[in-house]
Amino acid sequence: MPEVIINGPEGRLETRYAPAAEPTAPIALILHPEPNAGGHMHHPVVVGMYKLFQARGFSVARFNFRGVGRSQGNYSHHGGGELADAAVVFDWLQSQCASARACWIGGFSFGALIAMQLMMRRPEVGHFVAVTLPVLEHDFSFLAPCPSPGLVVHGTADGKVPVEEVADAIEKMPSKDQGGTGDLITFRQISGANHYFTHHREQLMATIDSYVGEVVADVARDEG
Repeated sequence: MPEVIINGPEGRLETRYAPAAEPTAPIALILHPEPNAGGHMHHPVVVGMYKLFQARGFSVARFNFRGVGRSQGNYSHHGGGELADAAVVFDWLQSQCASARACWIGGFSFGALIAMQLMMRRPEVGHFVAVTLPVLEHDFSFLAPCPSPGLVVHGTADGKVPVEEVADAIEKMPSKDQGGTGDLITFRQISGANHYFTHHREQLMATIDSYVGEVVADVARDEG
């Protein structure tokens, strides 16, 4: 997985990129948790998601937000700067994979927030994966409605963000498909998992992989 330095809004952004062998392979961008709480792109959940998409044949990237690791700049405190960082890296990823047949975005905690904000601004994002939505700290009413289908995963033993709060937030998100017949958001709970999925990471990755696999299979059937 080569290291890449991308010119961001406040200087370099330290990035890891794994290109797919197939030119038309889908792309995925994975975003890490809170920079002000020690979050970085090497977090096990972020790395796990990165490797999962890589194994599925995606071209995939992850990076450190401004002020984290070797990325330049300072934490913006409101998320606007980090959203700008993500947009730049997403642009770069698309430029590397101009023939990609699909675009995905994913994130963990704060990274999930930024991922969904970016999705609202980029209609080419076809699916998302959001792990541990920080619904107590951030307002998700900007999803009005949620434009693309995706997966939300949360642990039932999360002591920081109770799973009931996440379920309630998802229930309030307008997320029907264009025909109004089905929810776009798939919500999966991991029994006994804490905020960081410390002892449940294999189950977390299996849950994500199952969802990604189902979507990929559905697309292949439709194209076939």
